[in-house]
Amino acid sequence: MFHFKSLGRTVLAATLALTLPSAGSAEIFKGETAGVGDPVHTMFVAFANQAGKADVEIQVNAGQTLTKSMLKGAKGDIDFFSTVPSLVNLMAGQKRMYVNVEGAGELSKNIRAILGFKAGAYHPVTLAGSGIESWKDLKGKTVFTGPPAGSASATSEALIKIITGYVAGEDYKAVRLSWGEGYAALADGKIDMMVRPAEIGSANIERFGLSGEFRVLSIPQDKTSSDEMKALFGRPGRGMLQFDGDVYKGQLTAGEITALGFTQFVGTHAGVSDDVVYSATKAFWENLDEVHATAFFLKEVTKESAFTSVNVPLHPGALRYYDEAGFSVPDELRP
Repeated sequence: MFHFKSLGRTVLAATLALTLPSAGSAEIFKGETAGVGDPVHTMFVAFANQAGKADVEIQVNAGQTLTKSMLKGAKGDIDFFSTVPSLVNLMAGQKRMYVNVEGAGELSKNIRAILGFKAGAYHPVTLAGSGIESWKDLKGKTVFTGPPAGSASATSEALIKIITGYVAGEDYKAVRLSWGEGYAALADGKIDMMVRPAEIGSANIERFGLSGEFRVLSIPQDKTSSDEMKALFGRPGRGMLQFDGDVYKGQLTAGEITALGFTQFVGTHAGVSDDVVYSATKAFWENLDEVHATAFFLKEVTKESAFTSVNVPLHPGALRYYDEAGFSVPDELRP
């Protein structure tokens, strides 16, 4: 479990461009991440941009479903990818979206980590006038819980059930769309609430307060200590996060908001050259000031947080840098 608080009103400090291959590069590495505006995308592009300074050119394919990207990475079809810690266990156990993937368990052993980070929190967002002012008001409503093929929808629906006892499809209508369609559906009034993982101070969340008012529902205090909620907080890549409600203009929930936090890590596979990963890792950390300047939430990326929620071995190239630079590497992450 992790705890951290937003220090104030936040916005992206700069717009990140996709890393493009240079004409003189001998090799182009394939990378996949989430859509533009997602904190996972922001972090991955920051990594790719710094890697480029070490002549490790990563061609970023954004807007991808991370469950699929991780599988492609495990197969060696792509070289770098954004990774969800909870998906590692699902792939290893050949469960849920990997149940019909032949050899998923063995493939999961190919995944290697480079660095982890605190990405943000699940934002249950509803517009003023929706009739939703508390979790109990979701009865009979339509809620966007996430994309069809991702893990976010199952997590959102589990969160709602723990807090209210409501079951998707019975007590409320759960709608699964792409992230972009979810934003549009809420703005157009086609759904009553959207549950969206986003960085604290997200511009995508903030936009609902630019033309009106909205509410981010906070997890009730009496629910945070339940065994079910503790189990949800304790899953790989999850934790409790708190931030000030006034971080967003037009946000109606007063005071501190308690949310389900999520973490991610930048991954690669065992077949990528040690020297390549070493160079990319070193470039990222040696240009950390520039990384911090790209987005407020990336200030949480520090030497002390480098292995946040990482649950696969580090790539030997990354480990070489960390040992040289004096990082404290957990024994279980050594390959």
